[in-house]
Amino acid sequence: MDPRHKSRTITEGADKTANRSMLRAMGLGDKDMTQSWVGVATVWSEATPCNVNLHEQGQQIAEAVTANGATSRRFNTISVSDGIAMGHEGMKASLISREVIADSVELMMRAHCYDGLVGLAGCDKSLPGMLMAMARLDVPSVFLYGGTIMPGRYKDKDVTIQDAFEAAGAFAAGKITAEELHAIECAVCPGAGACGGQYTANTMACVAEALGMALPGSSSPPAESEDRTALFEQVGKQIVAALNSGLKPSDILTKKAFENAIAVGAATGGSTNIALHLPAIAHELGIEINFDDIQRISHQTPILASLRPGGQYVMLDLHKVGGVPVVLKAMLDAGVLHGDVMTITGKTMAENLKDVVVPPDQDVVHTADRAFSPTGGLTIVRGNLAPHGGVIKTAGVKKVVHTGPARVFDSEEATMAAVQAREIVRGDVVVIRYEGPKGGPGMREMLGVTSAIVGQGLGYDVALLTDGRFSGATHGLMVGHVCPEAFDGGPIALIKDGDIVTVDANTNSLTFDISDDELAARRANWEPPKRHLSGVLAKYAAQVGPASKGAVTHPGPAKP
Repeated sequence: MDPRHKSRTITEGADKTANRSMLRAMGLGDKDMTQSWVGVATVWSEATPCNVNLHEQGQQIAEAVTANGATSRRFNTISVSDGIAMGHEGMKASLISREVIADSVELMMRAHCYDGLVGLAGCDKSLPGMLMAMARLDVPSVFLYGGTIMPGRYKDKDVTIQDAFEAAGAFAAGKITAEELHAIECAVCPGAGACGGQYTANTMACVAEALGMALPGSSSPPAESEDRTALFEQVGKQIVAALNSGLKPSDILTKKAFENAIAVGAATGGSTNIALHLPAIAHELGIEINFDDIQRISHQTPILASLRPGGQYVMLDLHKVGGVPVVLKAMLDAGVLHGDVMTITGKTMAENLKDVVVPPDQDVVHTADRAFSPTGGLTIVRGNLAPHGGVIKTAGVKKVVHTGPARVFDSEEATMAAVQAREIVRGDVVVIRYEGPKGGPGMREMLGVTSAIVGQGLGYDVALLTDGRFSGATHGLMVGHVCPEAFDGGPIALIKDGDIVTVDANTNSLTFDISDDELAARRANWEPPKRHLSGVLAKYAAQVGPASKGAVTHPGPAKP
């Protein structure tokens, strides 16, 4: 592949004289016109600590690209803070932002004829959004995670944003004082970086390495760590090497690579959001990843890392014992990782891991003979309440079977009000509907509700199910992504208060006790709720597909 396969369009030919004059206005010269052009895309903003230092990181990457003989051009796109948007209408923007990020990076790359892409992402949806853009464009690309936040300290313990959400529930239950609540608020986020546990951002960072799109060991250094300086130099070198060799995302992102990505999510007790994001990234290349793949691979993959919320440690602890390559090596030795897949280094996964060892005398990552669980942390459930499936994170969950009466709510706000009023009691099955991709619209996360339930001490006495989704920090018997969603007339739209619901992760089932005749009668009387949408919410609701297929908004790659 010509390393300048795109940029020649504007850097050569008399007919592009005016185009080049615009470039020269920014200080570019003749040498710049003869080199490959690399877009350096970041999600810098002051909206969230996850991204607040990405401008400086992007600048250092651009300098490294230039030092390796290519012309770098920095640009920016949006990112929504899941933590700040949580628990109110702002969360409807979160999943939608994934599509906007992918679309905006695509548009910038296409419009300006950049030959290659370095994508630097921090908060949850920016990681899959950037990877979707890379798969869609299929030009040489390197992904880099902006880095995890350092853990906070409270009462001599590491704390993360999860503790703040659960503290709100504990305060509502009278278990902690206002002074303790404020102290936790001030402690959990000490600086720049994404949430510290194995929540969605860190899970997707692990996924990027398992996919082969990120350099080995690049996902664990904290955002404010000096260890990142060497990473920037490696990224600059590697993107130029990929341009010169013609190594593209489609050479790396195979079905086996996606299976590795599912496996690392399972092995680390990662976020249920990979059940949305991996199908969406694969969709960009015409590869199908579905709930069956997630169930099959999770079932055969042991949990090898003890990471919060299901385990004990945070990403900084994983970094101290060798980072994601240590997990991948343990997986490879256990026979649950494809070692023959290509990676952005130009080597196979097995070649990258050749000299990696799982350190002894540490408790963060175990080998398979000492696995924390024989099966992975993700379970797919189906039944008459979720014919197309739902997703549970079972990592660290002590109780995986629950039967009880439904408490049905048509929005997150209505649920939260009931939780705060202490109306949810032991044995209940909380049902939150009309919060799916189409129904929300935007498929909100329910961390505020789930954390409040846990904070009140009901985490193992109440089950919850929703056609919305969960933060990676959610734990307990919580079923998300229930499909079909309520707005599409799925059975979750037909359930009533008092119906007896059974969630059983052992048998992979989600059912409610109702006859076929009664279900048909309820369906005959059901109508979708009337609503009035405008702007991006209206566009998204009109275009988005089901959560079971990644909640994507376009038909996939063009067919020749």
